[in-house]
Amino acid sequence: MAHVRRKFVDVFKSQGSTIAEDTIKRIAALYGIEKEVRGQSPEDRAAIRQEKAKPLFDELETWLGAQLPKISGKSELAKAIRYALTRMKKMRPYLDHGTLELDNNSAERSMRCVALGRKNYLFMGSEGGGKSAAIAYTLIETAKLNGVDPQAWLIDILARISDHKITRLDELLPWRYAESGTS
Repeated sequence: MAHVRRKFVDVFKSQGSTIAEDTIKRIAALYGIEKEVRGQSPEDRAAIRQEKAKPLFDELETWLGAQLPKISGKSELAKAIRYALTRMKKMRPYLDHGTLELDNNSAERSMRCVALGRKNYLFMGSEGGGKSAAIAYTLIETAKLNGVDPQAWLIDILARISDHKITRLDELLPWRYAESGTS
């Protein structure tokens, strides 16, 4: 939804379109509901979304469909509306599943450091170097997702791993580290 919203923000900034402005407000109402359900159980999130967000989502989709014939088909606003309408079906599952988000911003933010350094990583030296970097990124991001300071975790496990039984390596994983309270 963030990408859909961005297209309307761009049209509004460049043209001052009232249709784009109204669309932004309607999308903001959906985000307002997301703010309300943040931190609640998936079941509660889904129930609140069904009650509050689904009618707004349905209304937005219908309203956008009604606006399209009223404007020039080649305009930037028409492109934004078509972009939104083609994605509505794929965005709809978030209404039924409390574990899904309205947008994928958090996933994109977590990948940002990889995207920014992509040119640097192009020549890792070998395929093995690339695989090692992928493993390192995965471990570091997993530590962050579990509320563990990646540097402290790596320092601790690297100091302990040589004396640790290979059959108990799972004890050194970030979520176990967080459970032990050493983070």
